[in-house]
Amino acid sequence: MKIGIIGSGKVGGTVGKRWAAGGHEVVFGSRDPGSAKMKELLEATGGKAKAATLAQAAAAAEVVVLATPWAGTKEALAAAGNLAGKIVIDCTNPLAADLSGLSVAPDTSAGEQVASWAKGARVVKGLSTTGSGNMADPGYGGQRASMFICGEDAGAKKTVGGLMEELGFEVVDCGPLAAARQLEHLALLWVCLAYKLGNGPNIAFRLLRR
Repeated sequence: MKIGIIGSGKVGGTVGKRWAAGGHEVVFGSRDPGSAKMKELLEATGGKAKAATLAQAAAAAEVVVLATPWAGTKEALAAAGNLAGKIVIDCTNPLAADLSGLSVAPDTSAGEQVASWAKGARVVKGLSTTGSGNMADPGYGGQRASMFICGEDAGAKKTVGGLMEELGFEVVDCGPLAAARQLEHLALLWVCLAYKLGNGPNIAFRLLRR
């Protein structure tokens, strides 16, 4: 599958390296594809991924992974260009700087805002409720961490779910894109537990069933 990754930080870099190792065609989009940071990331993939501009990475992709800091998300989407018909995995979280809450109104979410900015894209919220360490290895003593996703398009969710399962997650479909309002609070809880309350990043959520 052709995957364009907008954002080369911990989340984008981690999943990009893993999907490239799994045989997917991964292109990292960057405002500066020739930067030292990007060269280092490409070397970490063993030469299995490429770098391009944001627009080039998005145009060539079947799936676009949006892994940007929330403050730069709208600008990054504008630079990526027309995403109509493409699957967009929204990994963003609009966390307040002091972790006191979210920086979007309670009647919306980052996921819904992304869908309004990326006209016609098939947006799925995912890779947003845990840290990049769990994306590198979601296994916990024989159990798999859950990856919660939501979106309007069943076909897009099936594709995204498959990519998450390749990473080793148990996928939980949380329904329509409006469920991103709850998932973004779940992300806030994970960050607070891990960093504000001192549990560290080696923690994960899992949905248990009886």
